[in-house]
Formats: sequence, structure tokens, C-alpha cells
Amino acid sequence: MNLKSGSVDQFGQFSKFKDLQEFNAHLEMWLTVHKSEFSKGELVGLKQIVRFAAKVPGVSNTKIGTVLKAIHMEYSGNGISRSTFKRMAAKAASLGLFSVLETERKNGSQSSNLYVFNRFPKSEPPKKEKMDHPNKTSNHSKTNNIQKNTKRTETELDYSFTSDRVPKAFTELARYFFPEAKQIEEYWRMTAIAAYKHNCEQKVNVVQEIAIDAFKQLIRKMKTCTIARPIAYFYGILTRKFEEKYYEELFEMGFSARKEDFFAEFFYKK
Repeated sequence: MNLKSGSVDQFGQFSKFKDLQEFNAHLEMWLTVHKSEFSKGELVGLKQIVRFAAKVPGVSNTKIGTVLKAIHMEYSGNGISRSTFKRMAAKAASLGLFSVLETERKNGSQSSNLYVFNRFPKSEPPKKEKMDHPNKTSNHSKTNNIQKNTKRTETELDYSFTSDRVPKAFTELARYFFPEAKQIEEYWRMTAIAAYKHNCEQKVNVVQEIAIDAFKQLIRKMKTCTIARPIAYFYGILTRKFEEKYYEELFEMGFSARKEDFFAEFFYKK
């Protein structure tokens, strides 16, 4: 298919997202898993092409020279090279983050590339191994299994049924990896337990921030190795982060107290 170059508006049919918010959510998922695979310079290039993909969510036909010029201006002359940008594009395309399509001018010569960002693939929870053996299973057992499977399917609700107690931001992140409401609620329950044990349950924004960061670390770990009990691993990350937050606040309080003592002593002597 020969694509003619032109305004990005004419490529609206290539967008895979209903709006900019959905595009940003999927991009965050991609970076949660693959950010460490890009160098700092490559991330700068990726960030800039993402900005040019805002008008038509997830689609950009900006020339490389334009992208590099924008980076150069933003970073006060400290931009990235063309080779760095091309390396980023090749890496992102190989990971499936976006697809690169060539466009051509009216005279048939090559024009700017079209970058079409892809949706983050949904991760299905591991399926339980089937223990049934057709040759040794009676019809009665098969009937019971069908009834049990039907009942389980009917009771499984997707993420849209998640309790209001779970912050929307956490649900939006978790649903791409654990699509069932029950699963998401269980991860948030572990967050609530860890927050309570560290006297942090009243700090809503802090709890949400720690939960999201801990969940991202869990997903990165799950993508690199097998974890027997992901929710237990998640709880371990939460515990460590809440402890770090506690000692951080304790240090700040101690520093403030020392600073107040210093000024009190200074003015007293005066």
C-alpha cells in the first residue's frame, strides 16, 4: 500500500485508540515493561515522537529532522543524534510498541515515516492445568466439570465491576494484566493491609502512589522470570516501600527539629 504524505489528520483511520487518555494509558503499560531497554537518549526521542502523536492519538507522520529540532530547542542545544533516534525507532518497532509505515510524495519519492502506536497486548492470567483424562473420566464427572466451569464463568466479573474502594488510577493500571474485578480488589486489599501496618492508611495519595509503583515493579519482574505467588511478591514490595517512606519522614522530622533548635539557640544567644 502506497501512502501519500500529507497532514496527520488524513491518517486518522490508522489510530487504534478512542482518545488521548487511552493512548497514554497504553503507552504507560509499554514503558512499565520495556522502559529499561531504551537508553536515556532513546527515551528522549521516544518522548518527543509521542508528543507529535497527540493530535491524532497514537499516530505521527513528523519528519525526523523536525523531531530532532524540537528536542534540540527543548534541551537548550543538547539534543540527540539522528542515529540515536533511528535506533530508538527500530527498537520500539521490534518490541511492537509502534509500526513504521513509509509515505511518498506525489512524484513517488519517499517522504516522512508514519508512526502508528499499538495497543498494549492484554496479559491473560495463567490457566490451571487440566487434570481430566478423557479415557478415564466418567460421564458423571464430565457433567460435574461442565457445571462447575459454567458457574465459575458466571461469577467472574471484569475490571469494570471493581469496587469503588479501589482508586481508578490503580484499576486502570492493573486491568491490563489482571482483567477480573476480584483480582484487582485482592491486590488493593494487600495495599490497604500494608498501609495500615505502617500507619499510612490516612495518606490516600501516598498509598496510591506506592501501590502503583509497587505494581509496576511486580509486572517488570513477572516479565523477566516466573513468580510462584505474584500477590505475595507484591506485598513484599509494598512493605519495603512503606518502610522506606516511614524512615524518610522520620529523617525529615529529625532534620526539621534540629533546624528549629539551631534557630532557637541562635536567637536566644542574640
